[in-house]
Amino acid sequence: MLNGQRFPFIERTNSAGLSSVMPYLPITLSYRDRSLEMMALLDTGASVNVLPYEVGLQLGADWEDQTVPIQLSGNLGHMNFFAEFDVCFYRADLAFELHPRAK
Repeated sequence: MLNGQRFPFIERTNSAGLSSVMPYLPITLSYRDRSLEMMALLDTGASVNVLPYEVGLQLGADWEDQTVPIQLSGNLGHMNFFAEFDVCFYRADLAFELHPRAK
């Protein structure tokens, strides 16, 4: 992704049957010796990132053994992603682009 990559917005339907298009990004999550490919919502306004419980189980996490306290406010993950990538949204085209930051 030297020059960036464009991704389409993806249509999702919620439990009430309402659909909308959202910027989902294909990612690979790894924990110990397991990896899982999935789609993640690119939410530029989020101050907290959430890993669904079931995804943690699929990766082999033992939630009962987690002893690190979780801070529920602040910039968890937010700063790291945007320190490494520039994001350009083209809402009228239902697409977005990611560009690695210039080093």
